[in-house]
Amino acid sequence: MPSIFLRKKGKEENDEMLLKRFRDNGDIESLGLLYQKYMHLVYGVCLKYLESREEAKDEVMNIFERLVSAVPGQEIGNFRTWLYVVTKNHCLMLLRSRKSEAVHREMMLNDPTFFMEKESLMHPLETDTEPDTVRLRECIEKLKDEQKKCIELFYYEGYGYKKICDRLGMEEKRVKSYIQNGKRNLRLCLEKEKG
Repeated sequence: MPSIFLRKKGKEENDEMLLKRFRDNGDIESLGLLYQKYMHLVYGVCLKYLESREEAKDEVMNIFERLVSAVPGQEIGNFRTWLYVVTKNHCLMLLRSRKSEAVHREMMLNDPTFFMEKESLMHPLETDTEPDTVRLRECIEKLKDEQKKCIELFYYEGYGYKKICDRLGMEEKRVKSYIQNGKRNLRLCLEKEKG
């Protein structure tokens, strides 16, 4: 367990004192001591929503890291209650993000404009080795600007067609075309690099 969570000997300080010391002095140890009091609560909420002990443990640490930047800008009356809400929202956002990724992949698989020879080619950003990843990045850099932007937004950022259209000010059929042509150009580039 990180040293910030090791409790000091001596009298125990209340939540308000620890919170104030962190806000006034940026004393990360005070925030760590405060968080330690409620780690069991955070873990319990994460376990309830994520249904995995390992994931819950990981998110306990991720939530603490978020608090370092979130706490200074928040009005916090009761730290325990506030932390419960933050934890619950964090887990719900994680679950939503996963669901969105699954829906996005399902849409790609069911969209005939995305079908190429086989499913392994459906996502040009799935590579097996680090050299493949480097080659793919080099090929993406060689794409025409519009294709590059659409490919990056679609695959790296997880944007859907509509969001890409709004972001780039393009019609949907143009976005689909840039992505389809971009994928074809990436495949050709990767084949050329291997050959």
